[in-house]
Amino acid sequence: MAAIQWIQLLIALSFLVVIHELGHFTFARIFKVRVEKFYMFINPRFSLFRMKKVDGKWRFAFFAPNVEPAATELIDPLTNQPKKDDKGNLLYRPMTMDEINALPEGDWRRDPDNTEWGIGWVPFGGYCSIAGMVDETKAATDLPSEPQPWEYRSKKAWQRLLIILGGILVNFVAALLMFGAMLHHWGDDSLPLSKIDSGLYYSQVLLDEGFRQQDKIISIDGEEPEFLADVVESLIIEGKRNVIVQRQGETVNLTMSEDLGTRFLAISNDYDRIERAKARQDKTYKKRRYVLLSYYIPFVVDSVLPNHAAYYGGLQRGDSIVSINGEPTPCTVMVQNALAAHPCDSIVVGYYRDTVYQQARLFIGDHGTMGVGMRPITAFYEPDHKEYGFWESIPAGIQYGWNLLASYVHQFRLVFTKEGAESLGGFGAIGNMFPSVWDWYSFWHMTAFLSLILAFMNFLPIPALDGGYVLLLLLEMITGRQLPDKWLEKINNIGFWLLIALLIYANGNDIFKAFF
Repeated sequence: MAAIQWIQLLIALSFLVVIHELGHFTFARIFKVRVEKFYMFINPRFSLFRMKKVDGKWRFAFFAPNVEPAATELIDPLTNQPKKDDKGNLLYRPMTMDEINALPEGDWRRDPDNTEWGIGWVPFGGYCSIAGMVDETKAATDLPSEPQPWEYRSKKAWQRLLIILGGILVNFVAALLMFGAMLHHWGDDSLPLSKIDSGLYYSQVLLDEGFRQQDKIISIDGEEPEFLADVVESLIIEGKRNVIVQRQGETVNLTMSEDLGTRFLAISNDYDRIERAKARQDKTYKKRRYVLLSYYIPFVVDSVLPNHAAYYGGLQRGDSIVSINGEPTPCTVMVQNALAAHPCDSIVVGYYRDTVYQQARLFIGDHGTMGVGMRPITAFYEPDHKEYGFWESIPAGIQYGWNLLASYVHQFRLVFTKEGAESLGGFGAIGNMFPSVWDWYSFWHMTAFLSLILAFMNFLPIPALDGGYVLLLLLEMITGRQLPDKWLEKINNIGFWLLIALLIYANGNDIFKAFF
C-alpha cells in the first residue's frame, strides 16, 4: 500500500474516531456527567500533548507523563488500613472537594468538572473517558466504591442509553452530511444501463449461468436494474435468481445458481492470489481485480507511452483494437484479458485505423500491457449529470447514504461463508480502497463510507462495542435491574478479546496476502 494511502487512512479514521467520541461527550455533558479525558490516539504512560483548564487558566503540556486520577485509597475505619476487594485489589474513592482544593495551585487534578484534552503517541483510535463508566479506559475496581451524582452509573437508564448512542448517531449523521455536501459541491454523474445500447461484457462465471456477451438485462426478480452496480448488488450480494435479458431481439429467461455469490468470491480470491504473486515478483506491477461484468465498449487507443510496446509497434491514438493473435477481442476487458495471458511474449495485434484493418507485431513485457491509455466509457456514452442545490442535497445525501448502508448490510450474508471470510481484510485492505494519488472526492467518499461502517459495526450487540451497552441497557429498562459493574467488566473483557481476535484475523489476512 502506498504511503499516500496510509496517510489518507490515518486522517480519515482519526477524524471519524474523534467525532464518534464527541457524540458520547456531548450527551454526557448534557446530562451533567463528568468527562475526565478526551484523547485522539492512545496514550499509555505519557501523551504527546494535553491541555486542561485549571484554576481559570488553560494549561498545556508536551511529551508529558499522564495525570493521576483525582482519587485516593479507601480506608477501612475499623482497621485504618486500605480496603481491598475479594481479589485483593485496592479500592479507591474520589477525592472530596476539600481534598481537591487543597492540592497545589495548577495541579491538573483540580477542577474535575473540566475535561483534559490530548493526543496520544500510539496512532490508533482514541477514547472519551466518562466518569463512572466501565469501559476500555477503566475497570470496575477503578471506580469509587459509592456512585457519585456526576457519574455515568448514577444516571437514569434512558440517559445512559443516549450517551452510548451518541457516538453511533454522530457517525451516521456525519456520513449523510458528507454525502450531501459532496452532491452539492460536485453534483452526481451516472450512466444508466438504458443508455448502453451495445449490451454488457460478462465474465466466465456469468457465462456459465447462461448469459451471452452483449446481453441486455431487462429485469432481475421483476425489477429493472438502473445502473451496473445494481446488477452486481442483485446477483451477488442479494442473491436474486430470476433474470430476463434481451438477446438479438429476443427475450430470454435465466435462472441463477443459488451459490453464484460464493462461487464468484472463490474465483475472485483465486484471481487475487495470482495477481498478488505477480506484484511480489515485480513491485511496479499494478494488480487487477476480477471483472464480473462491465460495459461492452471497444478498446480504442487514447494515448501511447513512449518507449513501450505499442510505441515501437506503430500504434497511434484512435486505433481500435479488435483481435490478439487472431482471436477476436471486440471489447476492452477482452483485450486486457488477452494481453494478460501473453506476458513476455510476441503477439499480433489486429486493429482498425480510419476503417482500414491493419496488424502490428508487439513484444509484451511481463506486465502484460502494451503501454497505451484507452478511451473511457464517457467517450462513447455521455453520463447524466445532476446538480444539487443546498436544500436538495440534504435529502439526496440521506437517500444515497441509506442505500449504501443497506448494500453493506446485505453483504454480511457472504462474510459468514468460507469464501467471504477469506476475503476479509483489515487496515491494509481498507487503506487500499483509497486512491494512490490524492483526490478530494475519493477521500471524502471513502471517509463517509467508513463513517457508515463505524456506525453500523458499533450498533451490533457485541460486548465492548456500543451495541453491547445498548443491549444491556435495554434489558435493564425492561427488567428494572441494573447489571453490577463487576459483571459488566467481565462481559466487556469477553467482547474485547473477541474483537482483538477479529482484528488479528483480518489484519493477519492482509499480512498473509502481502507475502503469500
